[in-house]
Amino acid sequence: MKIYIFPNLDKQNCKEYTEKACNVLNKCGAELLIDEKYKNNFAHLDFLDFSDETKCVSRCDVIVVIGGDGTILKCAKFASTLKKPILGINCGRLGFMTSLEHDQIDLLEKLCKGEYTISRRMMLSVCIESDGDEPMQFNALNDVVISKCDDCKIADFEVCKNDKTISFLRADGVIFSTPTGSTAYSMSAGGPIIEPELECIEYTQICAHTLFARTVLLSADSEIIIKSRCNNNGRTYVNVDGNIVCKLTNDDSVKVSKSEYYIDVIEIAGGSFFASLNGKLMQPLKEYSEDKEQ
Repeated sequence: MKIYIFPNLDKQNCKEYTEKACNVLNKCGAELLIDEKYKNNFAHLDFLDFSDETKCVSRCDVIVVIGGDGTILKCAKFASTLKKPILGINCGRLGFMTSLEHDQIDLLEKLCKGEYTISRRMMLSVCIESDGDEPMQFNALNDVVISKCDDCKIADFEVCKNDKTISFLRADGVIFSTPTGSTAYSMSAGGPIIEPELECIEYTQICAHTLFARTVLLSADSEIIIKSRCNNNGRTYVNVDGNIVCKLTNDDSVKVSKSEYYIDVIEIAGGSFFASLNGKLMQPLKEYSEDKEQ
């Protein structure tokens, strides 16, 4: 088995966890690939094959991501197009999309033995159209957010599905998320939690100026067009998986639909989605309570 190691060394203790993961996988007979930019960090691991990232991804069977949810989102951009499954090891704070915690690294032996399951996650396709410019295309594993910029005091949003208006509202922004992304920004904005293997598009409004703003679940085959309008030449941001990709003018539009790509997430620890949900999302409250008592 050829495994591409994708670490985020900006995370605390990630170098230590990466070394441990590499040693476990090497003992199991896996061929380990890693980006050549990490040669100075891991040169002492003489079994690593240092190469260009593009070559590593194209040659590997599996990608092992060591970091947090943001690292997985970054990796998903190329893993989805090349149909490479991802296994995440958490060394961040939440790591809701990761399969293993850093104290479970020994379980990587199961990966080499084929003792795992695959959770297939749908993605969103995002097409931004602006007069006179080529359309911009993106894919999102978590969500697409259109929100007002600092220079925009008031923003109106028109949301249409298959040429029929869903809503016309004044708000700080709108979120369109996958079921995987339902536990991220959408949940914080009041949206429901959705099992990650389901296929639908979640539409959540951000601080809408109405008494009846509610999240709407749309079918996976929906084609959604979003237009925004700001006063005094203000503009709105388009944010894809946590990254601002452009600013919109009043004449621009964003089309959101189900992507042709998927992400296959390797589940290896045997825990359920709901066990992870209860354990990880309740943990920050527990830590805060313990700190307060001390």
